[in-house]
Amino acid sequence: MIYKNMDDAKKKNSSTCASKEKMQNPLDTMVKETLSQIKHKLFVMSGKGGVGKSSVAANIAVGLAQKGFKVGLIDVDLHGPSIAKIMGMKGLLNATEDKKLIPKDCIFGLKVVSMQSLMQEKDQAIIWRGPAKTGMIKQFIGSVKWGQLDYLVIDAPPGTGDEPITIAQTISDAKAVIVTTPQDVATDDVRKSVSFCKTVKMEIAGIIENMSGFECPHCGKQIDLFKTGGGKKMAEEVNVNFLGSIPFDTNVVNACDDGKPIISDNQDSAFSKAILSVVDKIV
Repeated sequence: MIYKNMDDAKKKNSSTCASKEKMQNPLDTMVKETLSQIKHKLFVMSGKGGVGKSSVAANIAVGLAQKGFKVGLIDVDLHGPSIAKIMGMKGLLNATEDKKLIPKDCIFGLKVVSMQSLMQEKDQAIIWRGPAKTGMIKQFIGSVKWGQLDYLVIDAPPGTGDEPITIAQTISDAKAVIVTTPQDVATDDVRKSVSFCKTVKMEIAGIIENMSGFECPHCGKQIDLFKTGGGKKMAEEVNVNFLGSIPFDTNVVNACDDGKPIISDNQDSAFSKAILSVVDKIV
């Protein structure tokens, strides 16, 4: 199209922009409004499963809440949500009159949302492809009444698939906290997580080495079940901040099964002290 003058072109462009704004997805608008009320977003991820990522995410969230911060915790592991169990959440989420989900209030005022708390049957399998998962993650952010938060902790499934990509695209200022165990098979996969973050331009807050050493309850000697120091060494090699090592503690398993993160019940344990040290570095 040829315009008679520059003013006509400007009017046309202005009209087109206005139309695009009207056509913007209402959910995207709600997501933007919600995120504007949250100061810091921590994206807890791992290169592989079985490294204790969810228990670390839950205890970091509780540690932040214990320090007096307003904290929210989202479980975006849609196929294998475990945060609800770890946090002792019961029942389904309620909703406000304007149909916004109300997160569960847990210990120290921590607000939690998990896929598990939207399912009538806890053993129901979620069989979704990418677009459905993307929509649900945006719902967890934009359609939940989070209010003003200092921190939003996001627990993601392992790997670099749909869920991490959605978070990276939706929350541009999120910072990654990458969890690994010391052995090479784990740190090799974590390098892929570091590469992912650099590719999507997500800032990395740091790397945590979980299950780093086990103190024998009988003799007190440390046993390196999965080696030790691999996470720190790898962090140095990829030039990423190392947030600390967290020891293996069998009480963490019992605490998670009981729905009471260990940091909320036993701050004197070696695990809790290590988590609090990590929280201090994050803050």
